[in-house]
Amino acid sequence: MDINDRIARRVRELRDERGFTLDALAERSGVSRSNISLIERGQSSPTAAVLDKLSAGLGVTLASLFEDSSSTPSAEPSPLARVAEQPVWTDPASGYVRRNVSPPARSPIQLVDVLFPPGQRVAYDSAARDADIHQQVWMIDGSMDVTVGPTQWQLHSGDCLAMRLDQPIVYRNPTRKPARYLVALVNLPFTPPRRQG
Repeated sequence: MDINDRIARRVRELRDERGFTLDALAERSGVSRSNISLIERGQSSPTAAVLDKLSAGLGVTLASLFEDSSSTPSAEPSPLARVAEQPVWTDPASGYVRRNVSPPARSPIQLVDVLFPPGQRVAYDSAARDADIHQQVWMIDGSMDVTVGPTQWQLHSGDCLAMRLDQPIVYRNPTRKPARYLVALVNLPFTPPRRQG
């Protein structure tokens, strides 16, 4: 299945599961109704920033938008993901390549392998989510600048940065060489902050 068709099916499926109209998802995500409609019909190649807004509006991780929803619900998903079966997607804006490593078996952990081109930048502006998503970025090769909210971190091979996805994040490769890193995500049930009083 083409990766844009997979994204289209998954966005539509997640929107239907939540009972959101196109207008409701547009309001929740900040992505226009017409753009969502094009994405759901597989007629648009959305950027990473747009997909991040949609994932925030749907209350899931970005990696969830690449999951295969075509398998039969009664069939037990395989706990093994062969490399040839792992979905690969290229951001049309920056050229960064992400591969969903995790098997389709339901697990609270998702792994994503990213190859980030030199001199490129991707900004995820979504902050508010209906999910408590924790992420770690482990640099495998090269260097990256990662800005989480107001704080910028320089990551080099072997470094690992932990963060919650509750504020804007910017990834930038300031070097002349590609960078490769692994992202580990876990999506916990959302618990609203307690009122003090």
